[in-house]
Amino acid sequence: MATETFLIELGVEELPPGAIDSLADALAEGIRRGLAEAEVSFGDIRAYATPRRLAVQVAELADKQPDREVERRGPALAAAFKDGQPTRAAEGFARSCGVEVADLIHLETDKGTWLGYRERQQGEATVRLLPAIVDRAIAALPVPKNMRWGASRIEFSRPVHWLVMLYGSTVVEAESLGLSAGRTTRGHRFHAPEPFELGHADDYLEALDRAWVVADRERRRERIREQVLAEAEVQEAQAVIDEALLTEVSGLVEWPVALAGSFDERFLEVPAECLISSMKANQKYFHLLDEQGRLKPQFITISNIDSQEPQRVIEGNEKVIRPRLADAAFFYDTDRKRPLAARLPGLANVVFQQQLGTLADKAHRSAAVAAFIAGRIDGDVGLARRAAELAKCDLVTEMVLEFPELQGIMGRYYAAHDGEPAEVAQALEEQYLPRFAGDAIPASRTGQALALADRLDTLTGIFGIGQRPSGTKDPFALRRAAIGVLNILVKGELALDLRELLELAAAQHQELPYAETLTEEVLAYMLDRFRAWGQDEGIPAEVYLAVRARPVTSPLDFARRLRAVHAFSRREEATALAAANKRVANILAKQAGETAERVDAALLLEPAEQALNDAVASSRERVMPLFAEGRYREALDILAGLRAPVDAFFDDVMVMADDEAIRRNRLALLAGLQALFLEVADIALLQQ
Repeated sequence: MATETFLIELGVEELPPGAIDSLADALAEGIRRGLAEAEVSFGDIRAYATPRRLAVQVAELADKQPDREVERRGPALAAAFKDGQPTRAAEGFARSCGVEVADLIHLETDKGTWLGYRERQQGEATVRLLPAIVDRAIAALPVPKNMRWGASRIEFSRPVHWLVMLYGSTVVEAESLGLSAGRTTRGHRFHAPEPFELGHADDYLEALDRAWVVADRERRRERIREQVLAEAEVQEAQAVIDEALLTEVSGLVEWPVALAGSFDERFLEVPAECLISSMKANQKYFHLLDEQGRLKPQFITISNIDSQEPQRVIEGNEKVIRPRLADAAFFYDTDRKRPLAARLPGLANVVFQQQLGTLADKAHRSAAVAAFIAGRIDGDVGLARRAAELAKCDLVTEMVLEFPELQGIMGRYYAAHDGEPAEVAQALEEQYLPRFAGDAIPASRTGQALALADRLDTLTGIFGIGQRPSGTKDPFALRRAAIGVLNILVKGELALDLRELLELAAAQHQELPYAETLTEEVLAYMLDRFRAWGQDEGIPAEVYLAVRARPVTSPLDFARRLRAVHAFSRREEATALAAANKRVANILAKQAGETAERVDAALLLEPAEQALNDAVASSRERVMPLFAEGRYREALDILAGLRAPVDAFFDDVMVMADDEAIRRNRLALLAGLQALFLEVADIALLQQ
């Protein structure tokens, strides 16, 4: 079967940079799915995109579907013939197949014998299948917002101006989005504005390169990265390449050219984060740092043309950034005219959630919880309360209203300017930590108390009004809040009881419809996050379930148990002891009320049960102090030594002896064995 490369290219007006990747990948996936459903074989599929085009290239695409043997079933044999002659049913079936009755075959099935016909169906030519496959793929694109253009009723993300569809060197006869497919494409809008023809689908990338277009998204991204780094080296500076910004800039250009510009040094009096946010958000510039990591009054912009007068392009960018930075400086100066504390009354006008009140209400609730936590972790109660009062004040400043990503950061700057204690100012920024997986936790005790209090208030409040997150909807980011609390408590080694914290946080809300079950529901939700937390550390689900089976409400203690049980589960003795514990659990579950309170040594008749009793007693004496200190791994290493006496006991001793006293005594021995392991986890669940 012959193969060729297939190419489709949609030529469009400038696509939204944030949508380019998703549109290109969806087009490729739609074509892959269509080809697979049509049973046409193909090789690698590559998606390409620039602001002016979406393209997909399919390598080694077969020229036709494979031939298939098609089997049709007609009437039952009993109804097909009467007195040896074909009935009208048989004749009608033969006509529908285009053959004589004599050409039909008998099909044997579980339900009897039927007349049938088997024929070899020729596979459809791929070029005849492609138009429908492409149409379905385009129709399924996740276009963020459709528009119409001209007098046409056709809709797409942006006006579409050309359509290329080539199978090898052959144009695929097709129409889509009101355009007839051809081989004519276009290069760079300014460097190569004239349309030109593609001779073959394989020529695509090379032909566009000659036309000043880098269609390969990854190659364009890396070219921008290399140019930015090289230009920074020329400026004797360090370029900071934000990956999200790099992707966005890559979606704005077809032929990237890095140019360095500068701005007035007086703007450096404004916090660097403000200037950086302005440069990134408004102009898509990469900022530069000096050897000490301080912001330099320079930037790198990515132009979409290779200008013969680059200095004019640079001057244009410098002219544009100047008023943007002036705005940032104005916001900063304006905000500092009023202290953060003076903005507290304004929080009463900002709704946090309709049923939970305003940001002022949230600040009041968080202050009580933060003060309590600070007292428990050797922090300063007064500082924690003050930080909670000021925590959301920067949300109503001019700077944060313009650049929401600066919340917390500006709070720190403004608090320091107002003469607030240094730890309070630091906590205002730290309240948002950790922001993502692997991020740092607050370093200060005040920051830890505030970060915990803010999240606990949100969790109890939103759960309390019945808006528990679903698998797909979590508008208040409760999952992230829960994981943030766990990370702060575990990484900060804060031995706090989560149930107690949740009860306190819930009590700060005046009225919650679901208050009765709130604490236990949120507690369960948060401890369930340990499953994913453990998986990130390579801890299997059965280890999580073993620990979760115990009434542990301190996240720090929970994490220590998880790691200890995980280490234990990899020991050679773990499998046998897990099986033994499961057997013990099953035996004890069936004998409720028949277990003695303690083991009577005088009733231990068999050497194996005497040995196990001695081993359990010795182990208990060694591990109980370790349990009290949370040294679970060391304790389980000691308990691993019980494997031999446990195995011998089950080999040599009949637990369910006829004598009631002996039976109850042996059950007490097993209960004591089980209780030792239950101090850490239900290791019987490791068998899962």
